[in-house]
Amino acid sequence: MIDFYFWPTPNGHKISIALEEFGLDYTVKSINILKGEQHAEDFLAISPNNRVPAIVDHDGPGGAPHTVFESGAILLYLCEKTGKFWSEDPVEQSNIRQWLFFQCANIGPMFGQCGHFRGYADEQVPYAINRYSGEVQRLYGLVDRQLATRDWIAPGSDFGIVDMATYPWMDARQQELHGVDIANFPNVAAWIDRVEARPGVQLGMSILKDSMKVGNPTEETKKAFFNRA
Repeated sequence: MIDFYFWPTPNGHKISIALEEFGLDYTVKSINILKGEQHAEDFLAISPNNRVPAIVDHDGPGGAPHTVFESGAILLYLCEKTGKFWSEDPVEQSNIRQWLFFQCANIGPMFGQCGHFRGYADEQVPYAINRYSGEVQRLYGLVDRQLATRDWIAPGSDFGIVDMATYPWMDARQQELHGVDIANFPNVAAWIDRVEARPGVQLGMSILKDSMKVGNPTEETKKAFFNRA
């Protein structure tokens, strides 16, 4: 059994989708980031960077409990634990790692900053909005080109952890927050349709579905998000 520390953010949804797709038993441990629960000492012991998601696998290596934080690390851990959504071919392994690291290093941070300045900042900062909105458009274009000749993002692979990691940052709510017209990226749009047709994705996205409001935070939420006194 896996304890899954979760709130329905894009990074959280990476793992809610993965746990369903991997077919693993898990218990949701809600961490309400709107109320600052991510700053509690017992959660910091599991996730030192006070971010969701995190897991505690009670049947970890050697049968002992094992804690994993950071969404990309959790996805690779689940691959290694189960052997699913992985490959024995070293080239395919490398491709999966490259595109997973690309998502974690680029799509997550750039989209996150775009969403912050478009939907959460106290004041409108045109330079920041233009900077990060431009990066979002560039990265959509990159993924659109990648999907021009394949159904799934990582070369040589079927649906896998790269798609699980990328999709939650590109669903309809995130498109609206980031000011994206998906019609400009037809290959991404078709890929989204393929991803959303999967039952595991639907179940993963349904957990605490209506708990997270996108944009326009309250003062209480700002304090919780940004660690304000």
